[in-house]
Amino acid sequence: MTTLTLCKSCPAGQSGFDDMLRNALQTLDFDVTLASVECMSGCARPSTLACRATGKTAYLFGDITDEDLPDILTFLRLYAASPDGNFADARPLGRLRQKALARIPG
Repeated sequence: MTTLTLCKSCPAGQSGFDDMLRNALQTLDFDVTLASVECMSGCARPSTLACRATGKTAYLFGDITDEDLPDILTFLRLYAASPDGNFADARPLGRLRQKALARIPG
């Protein structure tokens, strides 16, 4: 199971992006849970989004906007297909690859 966590004290968390993201997740053919927390301490690059799954590398992204939704879905498809959560080539992630703040080994 993959879990996304969105900072709800950041602009994306306050703008309704979580509802947009939750609706988009329903188009995927695998399960992704969306959670939100008050603060993820990513204030230097606000609107943070974390992605994690058991046994896989976890990711933290910052500066997330509505425009990143297609890249987030692409990331999730690639993440689901990767046995360890790593990617040989991050170019398919589009602008999202420039928004990675951390990659935490699984």
